[in-house]
Amino acid sequence: MLNGKTILVTGGTGSFGNAFTQYVLDHYTPKKIIIYSRDEYKQFIMANKFRKYKDTLRFFIGDVRDKERLYRAFDGVDYVVHAAALKQVPACEYNPMEAVKTNIDGAMNIVDAALDCGVKRVVALSTDKAVNPINLYGGTKLVSDKLFIAANAYAGAKDVCFSIVRYGNVAGSRGSVIPFFRNIVNEGGTSLPITDYRMTRFWISLDEGVQLVIKALSEAKGGETFISKIPSFKITDLAQAILPGCEMPEVGIREGEKLHEIMVTREDSMMTYEYEKHFIVYPHFDWWSNTKIQAGGKLVEPGFEYSSGTNTEWLSVEQIQERLETVKEH
Repeated sequence: MLNGKTILVTGGTGSFGNAFTQYVLDHYTPKKIIIYSRDEYKQFIMANKFRKYKDTLRFFIGDVRDKERLYRAFDGVDYVVHAAALKQVPACEYNPMEAVKTNIDGAMNIVDAALDCGVKRVVALSTDKAVNPINLYGGTKLVSDKLFIAANAYAGAKDVCFSIVRYGNVAGSRGSVIPFFRNIVNEGGTSLPITDYRMTRFWISLDEGVQLVIKALSEAKGGETFISKIPSFKITDLAQAILPGCEMPEVGIREGEKLHEIMVTREDSMMTYEYEKHFIVYPHFDWWSNTKIQAGGKLVEPGFEYSSGTNTEWLSVEQIQERLETVKEH
């Protein structure tokens, strides 16, 4: 499916871009992989890491805010994976206009460039924070998701489809709870602060995130939101897995933070189908045809909600410890 194709990854020097590039090079023979990002030093590091693939990899310095640069980069590209974003919740709250420029204006630029440059498929990475958002980051990603889904209506006769993949914080990602707890332990701390004892989160590995994008690239018809079935864990169990027997003072929930994350809302249940290892939320627009719904799925029950707090699969302290052995900080 990716053999002989030219693939561009925005924000490609990040943890996802590195993992996605490695997976594609290991399993396919693409014509070209283009890494599009702002940081020349990270591009230098990545180029050195993948130096034996120098004939396949290309590096473009550019920002998704720069439409003209995107048009140049998208020339001859078959598939685009959009991973560029401002994602740190506090930074987005403090710099809201910058978040809008990157996460919303950038999404519009991606859509326009893809439509005008003959791109065949676009998969945009989303987040559970875009579902019933209570912080600016989630709000910008909700708008971004809506833009990519609606872009299918603008395609007209063009052979292009836009789809979304949605998952929570990747285990070990920068700014997430795992490196936060680990830093406290490494500094000799004997207690781990918990914002709320009831808090839960989804657990997804970087590899699982890459697999979900590959699935969307190969199966999307245009407008779908792909969501992996993944386990939940309690924040208190994570703390005990990292520092067994530690004290866990409750410090209070932070602004913009939820007790539980949601992947599928009750309102979306009318167009959500469950498959063996994932859910797909299909678009609810006149331009969408139900004949495009994939076989093998079942419409979820009315009012169904996929939440980290009511999930059917949970990780125990021991299972978390096993997974932590393979988690690197990204």
